[in-house]
This record gives sequence, C-alpha cells and structure tokens, in this order.
Amino acid sequence: MISEAMEDADRVLVDLGNRSYDILIGDRLVDRAGKEIAERFPGARAAIVSDETVASLYLEQLRNSLASAGVDSAAIIMPPGEKTKSFEHLMTVVDEILAARLERRDIVIALGGGVIGDLTGFAAGVVRRGMHFVQIPTTLLAQVDSSVGGKTGINSARGKNLIGVFHQPALVLADTSVLDTLSAREFRAGYAETAKYGLIDQPEFFAWLEGNWKDVFAGGEARRRAIATSCRAKAAVVAADERESGARALLNLGHTFGHALEAAVGYDSSRLVHGEGVAIGMVLAHQFSVRLNLASVDDARRVEAHLADVGLPTRLSDIPGDLPPPDRLLEHIAQDKKVERGRLTFILTKGVGQSFVAKDVPASEVELFLKEKYGQ
Repeated sequence: MISEAMEDADRVLVDLGNRSYDILIGDRLVDRAGKEIAERFPGARAAIVSDETVASLYLEQLRNSLASAGVDSAAIIMPPGEKTKSFEHLMTVVDEILAARLERRDIVIALGGGVIGDLTGFAAGVVRRGMHFVQIPTTLLAQVDSSVGGKTGINSARGKNLIGVFHQPALVLADTSVLDTLSAREFRAGYAETAKYGLIDQPEFFAWLEGNWKDVFAGGEARRRAIATSCRAKAAVVAADERESGARALLNLGHTFGHALEAAVGYDSSRLVHGEGVAIGMVLAHQFSVRLNLASVDDARRVEAHLADVGLPTRLSDIPGDLPPPDRLLEHIAQDKKVERGRLTFILTKGVGQSFVAKDVPASEVELFLKEKYGQ
C-alpha cells in the first residue's frame, strides 16, 4: 500500500527479502507515524522508548499520532547520553516492555538518537525472542547511519557496542523537520557520518558536500538530498552484507580510532560525542594511510580541511582534557569488533572515495603513528 507519507517523502528500500523494510525521509513524519505503523501492523500495540530530552519535544506528538490511528502506546523514558547504553538501562527497558504486557507481534518504537535506537533495538531483539521494531531517529547521525541496518547494542567498560544483536527494524521514519531542534554540535556530529559515505566510495558525493555543506546545515532540499543519498548508500551495503562479513565493514571508516577515543574518555559526551570521534577517526585513517604509503598527503589534508571547515574536531588535541597514553589507546583498539583472532583490522584508503578493508595491520605501526599524533 502506498501511503500519504510515501507519496511525498523519499523512499529507500532496504532489500532483505522477506525482511525488507522502508526508510521514509521527509517533513513531519512523526505526525504521520500512526498511519504508517497501523497500515503495516494492524491491531498492534506499541511501547515507545525515548530519552528525557526528546520526549519533552516529540513524545506527545507521536502518541497523539498513534492514538489517532488506533494504536495504543506506553512510554518508557530513559536518561540522555551514551552512558544509557548499559545493562542497567537495558533491563529497565525490557522490564517495562513486559510490564506493559506487549506481545511478540506488538511493536517497540525507538524515538531518539543513536543511543536510544541501539538500546531499544537490542531490547526488541531479545524480548520474547524478537519483537517488531520501528526506528524514528531524531538526530542527523541516527537518520543517516545508526537507524539503518539492524545493528543494536550496548557498551562495555572494555569498549563500545561490544554487546548486542543484529535485529532489523520493520520501518524507519526519518523526519527531517525534527533536526531543526538539534544543537549545532549534534548536527555537526551527524554530518561526520554523512561525509563518511563520500569518503568510502562516492567521491562525487564528498565533492558535492564540500560545495553545499552550508545548505545541508540550513535545511531544505539539500539536507533531504544528503540524508537520502546516505541512506541509499547504507541500504545497498546492508542488503549485500547484512552481518558484516565483508563489504559492510567499510561503513566503519573512522570508527576503529573513533570508538577507541570514546572509550578513552569514558563515554563522556561533554568531551566527545560519537560523530566527533568518527571525524577525528576518519582524519586519522587517512593520515595512517599516508604513513603506509597508500594515499596522498593532499587527500588527507583535503579530508581534514573539510571536516574542520564545518566545525568538527580533527585532531587528538581538539579533545578537552588528557587522553590515556598511546599504548592504552591501542588496548581499546584491540577490543574493536573488527579484530579477528587478535589481528588488527582497519578501514584504510587509497584516496577520497577509495576505502578498503586492511587486515593484519601491525600493532607496532599503529602505536608509532599514535605517538606521532599525540605530539601534534
């Protein structure tokens, strides 16, 4: 059935056979969420998981939309911030879903950014051995990246996203109008993930962003185009490699360094948020590629210059406070999910839009590189 929202929103299909789902991208989709959900899940009830900040802005709007479509809902409100991705908060969400007496064919809705999406998806994946899951991402980062692809999870003291399951959503509603309430810092953080798609294998998209990033920040058609292009890129990769056994690993460009930096600051969002870690990580990945004689200095400088132009941190020295020594940062890198049998795996590059998976990267080379960067 083609709904009203699908007629005036961009539609991206994540093609996974009988588990395929739509990503809808457009204005005021929160208002139309009830209709979209009721059409796909007639008779279902819902639990909405959100955080205190997002709930104060959009929870009533979403519940009204659901109620108008005949969907009964319960609300589960979490504290904001990366530290919410913990066993403690996972158990709270699980318990409240069960307390609401939701059944296996009912729906769990994530209304929030990447933290809420990851936590909610994990809960939906394990409650009753798997419930329907809908993503309504409210940050740019979540709209272009974390809401798509089925990766869910929580953090460990030993690293980011080390505990979780693959559990695909049944629908993603990327409401571009909610991004107007984001802080400049959070929007920039999401932009880092948007730029990532150009740096992986779409150099023409990265060049377009270099010339149009101010329009993306301003909103309107450029923003919607950037989000839709990012979602199409991720959907294609997920459809080809759902569980990250090959090409999907490319989506982690910048993340090996970035996740290690997040762990190094104790997931303290006042010092570093995820997209900022990714921005620094992508610059480091390009610079490390230069060190290994894989890419040109000019390309690495081009990447750093663009991310700095939009206001993102690009150097270790841009992170407030002290960082642990390079050998400790290397320990965090060694906990990365892409490590295989103790061998370090990085996403490196031969230039803008020419990323590849590099296995068996010598830890000694990484440590020497980090020592150089600590001195800059």
